[in-house]
Amino acid sequence: MTSSDAVIAALRTEHHVLADLVSSFGEDDLARPSGASEWEISQVLSHLGSGAEITRATLRAALSGEPTPGRDFLRTVWDRWNAMGRGQRADEFLQANQTLTALYESLDADTRKSVRVDVGFLPAPVDLATAARLRLSELALHSWDVRVAFDADSALLPSATSRLLHGAPDLTGWVAKPERLDGKHAIIHVTTSGPMSVFALRLDERISVDFDVQGEPDGTLTLPAESWLRLVAGRLAPRHTPSGVIATGAADLDLLRRVFPGY
Repeated sequence: MTSSDAVIAALRTEHHVLADLVSSFGEDDLARPSGASEWEISQVLSHLGSGAEITRATLRAALSGEPTPGRDFLRTVWDRWNAMGRGQRADEFLQANQTLTALYESLDADTRKSVRVDVGFLPAPVDLATAARLRLSELALHSWDVRVAFDADSALLPSATSRLLHGAPDLTGWVAKPERLDGKHAIIHVTTSGPMSVFALRLDERISVDFDVQGEPDGTLTLPAESWLRLVAGRLAPRHTPSGVIATGAADLDLLRRVFPGY
């Protein structure tokens, strides 16, 4: 088994769950507000569908040794999806995401080990597991955006959570807004369940995560792993926070929500 196999399996699970739901949607469902504050559900599907199309083109370029598609291609894809009606966005998402997932699944073991993908915004091409994990993060979080519109207690799927927790690349510092700390500094020890992990969240001029948990922290945070991933992605509003989340000391959930506003 290659390191990408479990990520690709998780992508298939995410596709099945979301596709089953989207296939049942009518126009009113597609117009409902999603968990992404500025988008209705059809706009989430547009984002996921255009992302699937771009990811597929990027992967095919890597497989053929061609350059990664540039900004002109991206703008063309985005413009076409933005111009679609709600029902077309849903239909096209189902097709585009199925096609991308099937492409990942079609790669043989040697290719899964050897291919390097230029995703366009990282310093160097990455292995397939890393590239696929980036797509899994996008799909899992935006799938939650859709599902939470119908179930306020929705959580990220376990298959995605286990692949995304501490998966490379670590985007914690990239998505954080350290200026919102207003000069505060703290070390928070975080303990997750499902899967179990213990690590340090360092709130400073640069926000980071590491596994050096020695010494006395300024605060502690205990929560499900999927809730940690949603917190960092700006999706742990009070109404979507499980009752078992425990924060002490400097682990102020309101502050952390400001530092991680989402995307």
